[in-house]
Amino acid sequence: MASDGPPLALTLGNPSGIGPELALKAWMQRASVPRPFFMLGDPAHLADLAAHLGWHVPVQRCNPQEAAAIFANALPVVALENPVIGLPGKPIASDAAATLESIRRGVGLVHGGQASALVTNPIAKSILYQAGFAHPGHTEFLGELAGQYFGVKAHPVMMIWSPELAVVPVTIHVPLAQVPHLLTHKLIVETATIVARDLTRRFGIARPRLAIAGLNPHAGEGGTIGLEDRDIIAPAIAQLQANGISASGPFSADTLFHAKARQSYDVVIGMYHDQVLIPVKTLAFEHGVNVTLGLPFIRTSPDHGTAFDIAGRGIADASSLIAALQLAARLT
Repeated sequence: MASDGPPLALTLGNPSGIGPELALKAWMQRASVPRPFFMLGDPAHLADLAAHLGWHVPVQRCNPQEAAAIFANALPVVALENPVIGLPGKPIASDAAATLESIRRGVGLVHGGQASALVTNPIAKSILYQAGFAHPGHTEFLGELAGQYFGVKAHPVMMIWSPELAVVPVTIHVPLAQVPHLLTHKLIVETATIVARDLTRRFGIARPRLAIAGLNPHAGEGGTIGLEDRDIIAPAIAQLQANGISASGPFSADTLFHAKARQSYDVVIGMYHDQVLIPVKTLAFEHGVNVTLGLPFIRTSPDHGTAFDIAGRGIADASSLIAALQLAARLT
């Protein structure tokens, strides 16, 4: 386990979901995590959950500087000001304050050098909306926090990464009917440029190969099945190539994800959420990692939701969270 540098900061997520028990499981499997981590949460809540599940996980309240020394013998927890009230599987809006505090404090600790990267547990946006949350999701909220703490205007880009496949959607959490209206030459070029830059800077790929999916069936077939591929996507690819980025396409999405095709690129950039998330979740559902590119800090997250239906039963699979911790440690 790496001892150089600060530990990873793990956020609470929705405390009534599976995030807290995944954190307990990840600590129990800490030999597979290459860097210590601390949890931003409620120590009493985590200790009670461990007791409820019958797991021997000592929980120790600490400050971030103490976490690495504690990690071998106990789960370090940096206590939040907001307590956790909801029970497993029974989320309540009043816990939104603790969820959001953990994210804000995590970004602040990375900015202050007390954490090397941020790993976020799943949130339930519907619960946050009840408490007045104004962002479409985690990714957009982190973009705002980048401005508050780092003083930069970030364009956060969601990448789902796995050893089998990495994908980026140009549009994310929007209704499908709005996608053709939201796609622009500028948006595609900006998104792909951030992906290429961070694959080099974070992942060490000297010249990333970007495969760009079309929007329509058969990538529009020259304009006979929709004009977006010909008039928006293809010119954006030409601009990327002129800028020195290895981008190709637009490709028909139905031919992009078989094994031989995956050998020809480092990432697929798709036009909408399900176009690229369905393939990656089919191939790597248990160990895919959500990575936010375009931020001035490293952020990873498990590629699944809160799973309220199984929370508190101890059966949730921690593979994706452990993969997120492993990738965050690698990227540091």
